[in-house]
Amino acid sequence: MDYWKSHRTLKFAREIDEGTPECGFESLPSYLYMIRRENPSTVTRLQIDELGRFMYVFLAFGASVNGFPFMHKVVVVNGTFLNGKYKGTLLTALAQDGNFQIFSIAFAVVDTENNDSLHWFLMQLKLLIPDDEGLAIISDRHNSIGKAIRNVYPLAARGICTYHLYKNILGRYKGKDVFHLVKKAARCFRMSDFNVIFEEIEAVNPALHGYLQRANVRLWTRVHFPGERYNLITTNIAESMNRALSNARGLNIVRILESIWVMMTRWFAERREDARSQPTRLTRGVEKLLHGRVTAARYLTVQRIDDHHTEVKYGSSGEYLNIVNLVERKCTCRRFEREKLPCVHAIAAAKYNNVCRISPCSPYYNSAYLVSAYAESVMPADSAQPVPEIVAN
Repeated sequence: MDYWKSHRTLKFAREIDEGTPECGFESLPSYLYMIRRENPSTVTRLQIDELGRFMYVFLAFGASVNGFPFMHKVVVVNGTFLNGKYKGTLLTALAQDGNFQIFSIAFAVVDTENNDSLHWFLMQLKLLIPDDEGLAIISDRHNSIGKAIRNVYPLAARGICTYHLYKNILGRYKGKDVFHLVKKAARCFRMSDFNVIFEEIEAVNPALHGYLQRANVRLWTRVHFPGERYNLITTNIAESMNRALSNARGLNIVRILESIWVMMTRWFAERREDARSQPTRLTRGVEKLLHGRVTAARYLTVQRIDDHHTEVKYGSSGEYLNIVNLVERKCTCRRFEREKLPCVHAIAAAKYNNVCRISPCSPYYNSAYLVSAYAESVMPADSAQPVPEIVAN
């Protein structure tokens, strides 16, 4: 058998097993109806044109809708190409739970990432996550997503993925030393540190400095960001989601949604059990992170200033001196208030003042929040139950 005959045979066999792309669109309304029936609070939207042809579909499982209030309010929006007969783009809205795991909020299939499709997607997302000054939305530098965020979420703070910024820089400008400075500038916690590094970039490469200014420092730097983005400075969780769904991106549209459902069912079941079994008040990921800081805090010198302020420094020199306020959860290094987790200086101050190091942590990192986030289940669609004729048609 020659190659092309083998290829056609494989394609034919897959269509027998998985259905044709056309039958996927035909059964989509029935499938969405069955998902809503088995999963209360689930939100689905099917957009068709004036001729009854498919345009967009939106899906947010009820378990995700009810679990999102237990996440910090940072949403990562991204898109990836589909490989089926009719192509298209899979859009995702994701968050990160208190154990630093991906938390899926919503999915959509659209034609491409343009003004209309992204505006429609964010309008559906807004029904679940209202516009709020405390909300942050992270995405790539795509013009359409920036425009859609400004129109649909005018109160939210928008940030761009620093990884995409780095890729553009490596493609346009030479010099690994300068690239290292850009990474340091993006991750700075203190304005004074950022200013020093940014001036150094200007001295070494004025063209790159100008490019970074035009990219808007409010979007890609931690110190200038107007909202709270915690530890999310890239869209890496979205890239991980794209890899997790890579095998489904060539299937028909119902099979794509089924792959998402299978993944979500497994994640919620496994993480629910894991959250319930965690013996500590904080999640495992946070405990592991703080363990290293506890070790480093032993080498710091601590001196109380007053009832609220504590001086923490490394060695006898005052060069590495920081002031910690445990009541307001602040440190002059700015890491404490940006990450909402005690920095090494705050841990040293807490130990000196006999304060539990867990108490300054944001409640989003508590194991109890993690249990609540995955409390509900993602149930499969029951194809044995009849679908109303008006839906099927």
